[in-house]
Amino acid sequence: MTASISFAAVRGHLLARDEIALLDVREEDPYAQSHPLWAANLPLSRIELDAWRRIPRRDTLIVLYGAHEGVDLAPLAAERLAALGYTRVHLLQGGLEGWRDAGGELFRDVNVPSKSFGELVEHERQTPSLSAQEVKALIDVRADVVVLDARRFDEFQTMSIPTATSVPGAELVLRVRELAPDPATRVIVNCAGRTRSIIGTQSLVNAGIPNPVAALRNGTIGWKLAGQVLDHGAARRAPEPGEANRSAARANAQDVARRAGVRSIGLDALATLEAPGRTVYRFDVRTPEEYEAGHLPGFAGAPGGQLVQETDHHVPVRGARIVLADDDGVRAPMTASWLAQMGWEVHVVEAQPATARRATGAAPSDHAAAPSVAGITPAELALVLEGSPKGVAVIDVTTGANYAKRHIPGAWFAIRAQLGQALEVIPAARRYVLTCGSSLLASFAAVDLRALLAARGHDAEVVVLEGGNAAWFAAGLPAETGLTRLATPVTDRYRRPYEGTDAPAEAMQAYLDWEFGLVAQLAADGTHHFKVI
Repeated sequence: MTASISFAAVRGHLLARDEIALLDVREEDPYAQSHPLWAANLPLSRIELDAWRRIPRRDTLIVLYGAHEGVDLAPLAAERLAALGYTRVHLLQGGLEGWRDAGGELFRDVNVPSKSFGELVEHERQTPSLSAQEVKALIDVRADVVVLDARRFDEFQTMSIPTATSVPGAELVLRVRELAPDPATRVIVNCAGRTRSIIGTQSLVNAGIPNPVAALRNGTIGWKLAGQVLDHGAARRAPEPGEANRSAARANAQDVARRAGVRSIGLDALATLEAPGRTVYRFDVRTPEEYEAGHLPGFAGAPGGQLVQETDHHVPVRGARIVLADDDGVRAPMTASWLAQMGWEVHVVEAQPATARRATGAAPSDHAAAPSVAGITPAELALVLEGSPKGVAVIDVTTGANYAKRHIPGAWFAIRAQLGQALEVIPAARRYVLTCGSSLLASFAAVDLRALLAARGHDAEVVVLEGGNAAWFAAGLPAETGLTRLATPVTDRYRRPYEGTDAPAEAMQAYLDWEFGLVAQLAADGTHHFKVI
């Protein structure tokens, strides 16, 4: 039986800066509705795929909670983590309700540590900002102004401020001088909401950029709420910095990192960080393209701006050590300066020759081996569905977004952790075919489904589509779009009020109002260890 741990004990570990992973095992949407500040989301559905990568040390202190629609998912999550080799897994006493009843603060939305930190930065440093109307007026009169979008490039392409250039967060200090060489040029930094605008603007201020700098207050949300028009499909990117500008940026960034308490470390000394009981995360903070072209072995790719924005996703073990690398001496120190202010112990790898970045391509996957399950080829399934589909149920356990984009005609969408609920909706069948993008997750789901059917006295056949949806579509077989057959609600992803182009104005305003209240929530929680320089 899995041991339990109290709210007071978890809080004590957080205050003492001990290593601890507080994990919410629900899907992302219910997680986003209410969770503790330092709870990271690791859905039960994906534990075998994500746990080893996100929680690399098997003797990490792990605390689980997550009841959904009357079903406590945490005990099963504990079993799966134990099967993966984790030795210190506990259940939070009373779950989320127990946390609240004990006086614990609860937060909404996702990436809350980073967003609340951004609000604290603005509160303490009075980060300069301009309203959407003020920025539009500058653009309309063709003032000497550049607008820099600090989001990911794909977000920038979806919607952007007219005239803006894509400069993801960690790139700002490195590239701003190329875009605004005249110190008189006004620099405006924006994101979709507030956090990356604030952090990006304050990065330039901290680095001593001579230009007047301001955040676009409330980002593209503020722009839309002001009734102003956004661009779509923009592709402007910042140029490579010249050597003089790169050198100036390096000196600025390293000064900021020093003031924040960031440490430098040689590659040969990294092993000293991995002492017993210590988790070390290693990240290359350059762009995804640079990372895949060549990176230090053992380092995962995490562009610096997104690492600061989504720290809870990349580093779910609070109290762990973080090591960052780049090839310019700018992006890693600037990223590290923010993580250090968020209470992390951060090290930056000393300059390395290009030959040291000998690993190429995406980081290797690290997950449990898929269970052995009987399969059916796309061609065989196509024949079955064309000839006698009665008695056959195709269940797709991919993400809701991927299912909506395209799926096998007639396939049901289901969340893996809720297959029992799905069976109440899907008509009983003689054969169940499980699929997902690659059939990796489907293989684990097939084992779950067999057990559920056996418990109900059903002896139906359960197989996996070989190669998954990717193989089906690669074979030129038909596709269906939309949320056509939902055996469970689509709760695997929380719809951010600031993404896409169709969020209601009320949702966008409510999101801004929530962000404004985060500083007070931080004070009420008291476990953050944030220290703004």
